Amino acid sequence: MTIVRWGVVGPGRIAAKVVRDFAHVPDAEAVAVSSRSADRARAFADANGIGRAYGSYREILDDPEVDAVYIATPHPQHRAVALAAIKAGKALLVEKAFTVTPAATEEIVAAARSAGVFVMEAMWTRFQPAVVRMRELLADGAIGEVRGVQGELGVNAPTDPQDRFYNPAVGGGALFDLTVYPVSFAQMVLGTPDTVAAHGVLAPSGVDVEEAVLLGWADGRTASLFTSLRCATPGQMRVYGTGGWIDVLPRFHHPDTIVLHRTGHEPEEITRPHTGGGYAHELQEVTDGVLAGRTESTVMPLADTVAVQDVLGAVADQLGMQPQEGPAELEG
Repeated sequence: MTIVRWGVVGPGRIAAKVVRDFAHVPDAEAVAVSSRSADRARAFADANGIGRAYGSYREILDDPEVDAVYIATPHPQHRAVALAAIKAGKALLVEKAFTVTPAATEEIVAAARSAGVFVMEAMWTRFQPAVVRMRELLADGAIGEVRGVQGELGVNAPTDPQDRFYNPAVGGGALFDLTVYPVSFAQMVLGTPDTVAAHGVLAPSGVDVEEAVLLGWADGRTASLFTSLRCATPGQMRVYGTGGWIDVLPRFHHPDTIVLHRTGHEPEEITRPHTGGGYAHELQEVTDGVLAGRTESTVMPLADTVAVQDVLGAVADQLGMQPQEGPAELEG
């Protein structure tokens, strides 16, 4: 195999942004798209120069000329599509949040490992060049021993109760669209937390509108995180160490610039622009992995996805949410 042929499942807003970045991945090509609506699939295909359009998810998984699948359906639908794709031997890039329950995430991960199929969560933050540089600085001890993470991510979302943000059936709420980002960032920097404490507000539909999350580690390290669908915030992260700190400038989940503050030194601004729309880096990671015969990423390993989903599950439990996971079997 010299080129990875990609299929897109769920031709929505995020998928439209992602497929444009295939132009920046020379050994990958988007060749097919599927939707539950044949008309929608065809319109997406025509708009993005994709040759084949399918009116069901099953059809794209049965296509022998699709090597990898990008899943961009609503969160509760990830489980069924991912399990069917793994069974069909397709490599996977699954949009964050990976699922809406820890159990479903563990089910998919177990299936991937059993089948030896490459599967990765589409947490594009970890592949942004500025974040890659930040991790190098942390590993080199640029700010000493890392002791804490602090940050926020908020948007002033529509308040219409009929909007998808308020619909639990499609994974609405702040948790799976916003909170997953700072939680994943903190887990990336500090590892898997030992304790989770959350306080927030639920909408009448039962989804979360806003929350503060405090993550703790046995050695005293902490992450203090805030997310909101009601408050527009800068979207910045700060990593604290015994010898300084690093600011990840807005918006931290796809930044171009970080600022290194070392004790006794002037601040150092470091800019590492992303390629294309910022999605090319994660597409390249999966493509490289498939071509090399790997089964998971070292940058976004499945163990980290499980750890992050466990935190999200704990937050949901503490806030009194009951996420509605989709079926395990693919319909149609």
